[in-house]
This record gives sequence, structure tokens and C-alpha cells, in this order.
Amino acid sequence: MNNFPKVVLRPKFHKNANQILIQFDYNDVLIKQVRAIPGATWSQSLKSWYVKNNPSNLKLIFSVFKNHAHVNSKPLFEKPAEQPKTFPVKRVRQLSAENKNLLNHFYKYLKGKRYSDSTVKTYSFFMADFIDFYNNRELNTLSNKDVELFIEKVFIDRKYAISTQRQFISAVKLFIVFYPNTQIRNLELMRPRKSKILPNVISQEDIINLLRCTKNLKHRAILALLYSSGLRISEVLNLRIEHFLINRKQLVVKNAKGRKDRYVTLAESFLPLLFNYLNTYTPKVYFIEGRNGTPYTASSIRKFLVQSCKAAGIKAHVTPHTLRHSYATHLLENGVGIRHIQELLGHSKTETTMIYTHVTRKDLVNIKSPLDHAINQLKETQNEEQKFLLSGNK
Repeated sequence: MNNFPKVVLRPKFHKNANQILIQFDYNDVLIKQVRAIPGATWSQSLKSWYVKNNPSNLKLIFSVFKNHAHVNSKPLFEKPAEQPKTFPVKRVRQLSAENKNLLNHFYKYLKGKRYSDSTVKTYSFFMADFIDFYNNRELNTLSNKDVELFIEKVFIDRKYAISTQRQFISAVKLFIVFYPNTQIRNLELMRPRKSKILPNVISQEDIINLLRCTKNLKHRAILALLYSSGLRISEVLNLRIEHFLINRKQLVVKNAKGRKDRYVTLAESFLPLLFNYLNTYTPKVYFIEGRNGTPYTASSIRKFLVQSCKAAGIKAHVTPHTLRHSYATHLLENGVGIRHIQELLGHSKTETTMIYTHVTRKDLVNIKSPLDHAINQLKETQNEEQKFLLSGNK
């Protein structure tokens, strides 16, 4: 048997399916044998024969090569070596010293206008990318056409969201006020219309199941507060112990989006969980803290939320903001007025809050489809022996 030629079987994902590679040195007898396997195909790119990876084909391979070759199937069942993770190389901007200095002053200009840290960083990032894109050009020669070309080459090619493109336009509008020496004309710059996307919402049953399946006490307290008070993730991260007004069953949200303070309600059912969490973890300054009092991160919350959703069997894509959307939608369904919900969410405009009315329109939900109406009429006119079922095979 040791004198037989060798055939090696290896796993391979090819042609959108798991395959068995059948590899051997050129041999007319073995080629004749492999052709006897139904579905066996020669791949010029792989330089190998292959067949679908399933128990039947594996058994057939051993059968056809019996008394013709020694089949080594060990590589087929070996765990492949873990490939090192590769990350895209971060592009280094080639900004001149003069442009770097200008961007630093733009950063300070935004700070002086009292924009939020997030807005300052975002706008500065966009303008640094824009100036770097035209690094070989004088800034005073840049025009609206150059802005449009940048959007086409960067934003469209990278499939950035319309909301991101709108942020870039806002950054350009501020930049040309700060640095009016370009040929970019403010009045001619139009932002693309916002996409009218309905908020993602999960049911109250899913919320309860999500909290039940979140075993970690800190994680459960975070998710419960996000939903029960309708907070943004940044608001939870910046929340201090002193902001809990237990006696009034309220929470004061300080310096939220738009530099606004507001009061939100603390759910009575959340208080036992809150006390348990505070006594167990004893945070010193912030409601949630990392190890040794370090700031907690948004990515940590998103990560354990995904795990909790898997444990709860929730198939929908759920983010921390989904819990805020669900809070507002459920309030509206429970009869709370739009004006009160607007205050609780901290929206500047009623129009922003009104989007939840499109999710909770009970009058629309109660409208029956004409298909249901037609089938009901058919049922009424037919005999018991001739009932029509939409789910039937006939």
C-alpha cells in the first residue's frame, strides 16, 4: 500500500461553497478514478480537482481510490492556522506647515464659538481631509466645483451617509466664514435633503426579555436607564452620581446636546436596580466608571448590548439609540402627549419628535388590508367544506 501514489484531501471555500480539494501528482490512472466521482471538477486556478464537501462525497472518494492510491484526509479535518488580523493602513495627511497652522486656528475658532467637542472634532477632521485633498493647490483658488469634486471622489466613493455629507457642508460653510479668501460661495452650497428614515423600535416584551437576559448587574443598570429615561449614550456616559434626584424620582441631564439641561423621570421599577448597582460597584463620580475610576466607553456599551440581544433572541439590529427610540414610541402609545415627550427627549423642535407618530399610528394599524377583506367575504359565501386558506398548497 505504501507504494501507491498519494492523494491529499484539503478543505477549500470555492464557488460560494465548501469543497474538498483532491490533490495528487499527474497520474492517468488517478485522473480516470477522480472522473468517476459525480460532480468532481478540475479548477485551473486552484490547480486541483474538487468536489462538494459532504459525508457522501468523502465516502465516495475513499471508495474510488481504494486499491489505487493512499488517501490522506488528515488536512481536511485539521483546524486552519488563525490568520493574523490585518488592518487598513491609516492614510497620513501631507499637509503643509501653513495649512496645519490654519487648521489649528480653525479648531480654536470653533472652540470659541462654543460648539460641542464632538462637532469641533468632526468639522476639523472634514476640513483637514478637504485641504489635504487639494494639498498642491492654493486655498484661495478653491471653488464650489472643487467642493463638489471632493464629495464625488471621497463621500460618494466611500458610500458615506447623507447625514455625514450634510455635516461636511456645514463645516465648509463655517470655514469660509473663518477664512473668506477662497472662491467658495456660501449661498450656492446646498445640503442634500435628509433621508426620511423611520426610527428603529423594539417591543416592550423585547425590552423586558433583553433586561432579563443581561446577567451582568452593571450592564443591566445601563440598559435599563437608557430605556426607562430615554437617554442618549453620551448622556449616560457623562452622568454623575449627584445628578440623581432620588427623592423627586428625577434625573437632571446636564449640558446635553445643544448645551441644554433637562429633567427626566426615574422609573420606580428602576430604583431597586439602581440601589443594588450603586451598593455593589460604589462608583465615585460618574454613574458608570471603568476600572480604577477610568471613563467608560460607548464602544463597551454597544458591545455588551449586541451580546445581550443575542442572548434574548432579538434578531433586529439594536443600538443604544434604539432604546431611546423605543422609549419615545412606547410613551406615545401609552397616551403621553407630543409636547411632553419633546421635553423629556430634549428636542429643540416639535418636528423632530413628530417622527414617532409615524411609528405609532394606531388608526393606521387598525385599517384592514383589502386582501383580508376579500378573503373574509369569500369565507362567508363558501360552504364549510370549501374553505379557502391563503397558506394552503392548492
